[in-house]
Amino acid sequence: MQQSLRQRLSYGSIMLAVLLALLYFDYWVERNSHIAGVGLLVLMIVLLPLATAEVGHLFVAEQVRPYRFLAGLGSGLLAIHAFMTQFPWFQHIAASTLAFIIVFTMILAAIRRALGRKTEEAITHMAGTVLAMLYLGGLAWFLIALRVKHSADRLHGFQGSTQAVVMILLVVKLTDIGAYFGGRTFGRHKLIPWLSPSKTWEGLFCGLAAASLVGLACSLIWPVALSTLTWPKALLFGILIGGVGQAGDLLESLMKRDAQVKDSGSLIPGFGGLLDVIDSPLLAAPAAYLLFSLF
Repeated sequence: MQQSLRQRLSYGSIMLAVLLALLYFDYWVERNSHIAGVGLLVLMIVLLPLATAEVGHLFVAEQVRPYRFLAGLGSGLLAIHAFMTQFPWFQHIAASTLAFIIVFTMILAAIRRALGRKTEEAITHMAGTVLAMLYLGGLAWFLIALRVKHSADRLHGFQGSTQAVVMILLVVKLTDIGAYFGGRTFGRHKLIPWLSPSKTWEGLFCGLAAASLVGLACSLIWPVALSTLTWPKALLFGILIGGVGQAGDLLESLMKRDAQVKDSGSLIPGFGGLLDVIDSPLLAAPAAYLLFSLF
């Protein structure tokens, strides 16, 4: 237990330092070139193929065998697509390009199966490849699209920023921390004992309380970048995004129990797989995109 905690602190600090460096690079590039999301794109292109391979490993438990290289390639293309949506010339072909990436990945999976002169399980290979791609690549699309988002109404509309991405990450991760320590201190009633025995209702409420405070703090620290978030909206944003992040944890727990594994991988000591680290922020990204658009 102590060794696992030390590993979490050590590797968690390293990952946090790398993340902050990339996000600062992201901020610096936009200030000097007016091109948004370069640092975030680099991060996603590195992480998505690795995490998509872990998703493919989980799928194998149900005899669904995606082509992991093709699924990782498709995930990377979705990340690049989201990045390109900031350019006016690309916006006219964005919808057709997105459809092409999805269909093209499916066709490549079919060709890959045909090259082996095998017809059996062709459908499961094709469907598994597309699903593995969309599970993470589709979620990452929302995070990058949120980063590069620009409203026609610059005075009242939401403008994407590095601070908005940092806010999402802080809300989700501090929800986890609040839920963990709240559950250890006050936990009495199990949330879903058959799925995640360690989670409690008390821990969930503590996590959501922490999320609301983080949302409020971010809106006060970065009032210009998050100008569309008044303090009531910031509190609500924290609660909703924190709740979605916790639902993401439960979703991955469901997948891991189906695959009968404890962790999605062993890439990061103390944490397990890469998917164990990034699943909650990515699953929160579509909800954050919607809320920022509405607010």
